[in-house]
Amino acid sequence: MKRVVLFIITNLAIVLVLGIVLSLLGVGTVLDEQGVGLDMYNLLVFAAVFGFGGAFISLAMSKWTAKRLTGARVITSPSNSTEAWLVTMVQRQSERAGIRMPEVAIYDSPDVNAFATGMMRNSALVAVSTGLLRSMNQDEAEAVLAHEVSHVANGDMVTLALVQGVVNTFVIFLSRVVGHFVDRVIFKNERGHGPGFFITSIIAQIVFGILASTIVMWFSRQREFRADAGGAALAGREKMIAALERLRRAPTEPLPDQMAAFGIYGSMGQGFRRLFMSHPPLEERIAALKEGR
Repeated sequence: MKRVVLFIITNLAIVLVLGIVLSLLGVGTVLDEQGVGLDMYNLLVFAAVFGFGGAFISLAMSKWTAKRLTGARVITSPSNSTEAWLVTMVQRQSERAGIRMPEVAIYDSPDVNAFATGMMRNSALVAVSTGLLRSMNQDEAEAVLAHEVSHVANGDMVTLALVQGVVNTFVIFLSRVVGHFVDRVIFKNERGHGPGFFITSIIAQIVFGILASTIVMWFSRQREFRADAGGAALAGREKMIAALERLRRAPTEPLPDQMAAFGIYGSMGQGFRRLFMSHPPLEERIAALKEGR
């Protein structure tokens, strides 16, 4: 229930902020109400504001959302040796990676997982599950932390938001172009827009959105290989391989959908489902490290 409420609040906040931005820009009516045709410039502005706005507002709220979805507790003052080790290790790796130390957190979950998020490289969050701390030895946990610190150092969260923003923009733009075409050419509507436009636009946006998500997921899989390589550089190749081997053997589940792309482990799939995977299969990641890729 808490996840549903947070999801609704997040999206209401996004809609509210975007509405204010659109009003300030004077983009009130995107479609030409005189029946002459689409105002492509205003439509593109509309699509870009919503496409990039939604992606970056979600990114700006990512740390707040992640803490509440997982119940992550930020370590402000270590209360035991494990917490002290976590803070020290992240600090050491951050210095080597050339970034400001992220917040370090622990969240209570039996699953073996970890994640990094945040809007900027120098204002990030790295969190590990209690299940990971129980299941992995220090060398393996060090490699997982190095993987997440590499995500932060690579600016992966911002880059993923940019990719998502571009994809969102084209999905919104093209779906309304298709809706306008159907409304004018097939339904012969000459002024304004009728039900054909709205229904077709919604259907087209869903279809284009599903297709576009394969592009975002492809990029997400590529950045996992880069983060594995970065983790190997920070912690050692053998430690990184051992951590992934441990993940392969451990019974675990991916993070909530809103955060799935930020974890070290994601859902698996075969065939067509593989296109929608945020993470490559662990076997492929291990093979890439062994081959020095």
